[in-house]
Amino acid sequence: MPEGVYHRTLKAVAEVVEGDIKDLFWDLVIYRCVLQKVIDALWELEEIPKKDQAHQMFYGMLRVYGFRAHVVRNIYNTAIALVKSAKSNEGSKPTVKKLFTRLDHQDAEVNLSNKTIKIILRDKQYTLRIKHRDGYIERFKSLKWKEVHIKYRNGKLYVSIVFKVRYTPYIPKGVVALDLNLRHVVSYDCPDIRRYKTRFIDALSKKARAEEIQKKYPKRWRYNKKILKRVKNLHRRSRNIVINWCRKFAKEITLKAKRHGYTIALEDLKKLRKSYNNKNDRVVWKLTMFAYRKLQESILSKAIEYNVPVVFVNPKKTSSTCPRCKSKIRYIGRFGICRKCGFRADRDVIGAINIWLKVLKAYAGVPGSPQRASAMKNEARQSGGTKNEGMKKTIKSY
Repeated sequence: MPEGVYHRTLKAVAEVVEGDIKDLFWDLVIYRCVLQKVIDALWELEEIPKKDQAHQMFYGMLRVYGFRAHVVRNIYNTAIALVKSAKSNEGSKPTVKKLFTRLDHQDAEVNLSNKTIKIILRDKQYTLRIKHRDGYIERFKSLKWKEVHIKYRNGKLYVSIVFKVRYTPYIPKGVVALDLNLRHVVSYDCPDIRRYKTRFIDALSKKARAEEIQKKYPKRWRYNKKILKRVKNLHRRSRNIVINWCRKFAKEITLKAKRHGYTIALEDLKKLRKSYNNKNDRVVWKLTMFAYRKLQESILSKAIEYNVPVVFVNPKKTSSTCPRCKSKIRYIGRFGICRKCGFRADRDVIGAINIWLKVLKAYAGVPGSPQRASAMKNEARQSGGTKNEGMKKTIKSY
């Protein structure tokens, strides 16, 4: 992951301390209705207009509703992004259901010292107080904020403050490679191998129970409040299990890498979803809870926070190639055996070792390596060389 400017977000519940919450609610309702009108108009056009053209088309109309110039710009920019995304993915017309608004420096003022946000929406001003612990807010005080997002959901007000952060990863002294599956994450940093039990199966059981209820009451569950509440609760718990575990694991592995001066190596599974077409329905259903993207986003977020380098590896043949002699591994269940050199290990361990080796080759500049990582400095190369020798001893000991 290249160094540069990235974004981090502070998310918290908020309360209105100056202004009327009902007025803010109706301002958000008007914002949603106007945004939907712009989306409807853009959807009927054969070609999506550029921003200056959209300004001429919608500026006058949006100003009639009382929105300030900067909010008007955010409205049609958001609409253009939603329509463009939907059409490029051959999807249906976007429908705005949530109550939210986006504000920038011209319409908001953030003061983290006293946990307040002052905003102007239409012709009214509001002051919001952030309700979160001081330790969490302290992490963002030194950063420069970019946008404020206000959301209203289930009777509560939420704020998301987007900050700019400069990501400057250090020169790594070693690698910690991760091999992921539904049940375990295996980390390898030579010679240490560690297994982390995931909670994806727990989430999968909650989702399975919700779907069983939906099948049992195929027509009633949408209209019966008791059944609908039960289904929503199970889906929410399933989602929360995945999110909470991913965040907890991401922090643990990132702090470990930071403590030892390692880079984190992950498999690049962008094409995982495309491979669903070649699998049966049961496998696809399980993969929906794999949540690799959520785990990857959590690790990247923590890596940016702690300036830990991250490398993505081509997953091709990482679990089917012998780390010692590069022959094809034969499996009995999940236990792999190389018939040529006798190497034996669990499937996940083999994958983690091969990921680790690919990253070392990339940093060393070995021809034919699939990585694009920048070369290490001399002192880091020497450390990598020491690790490589330890790796050979580790492989021989299996």
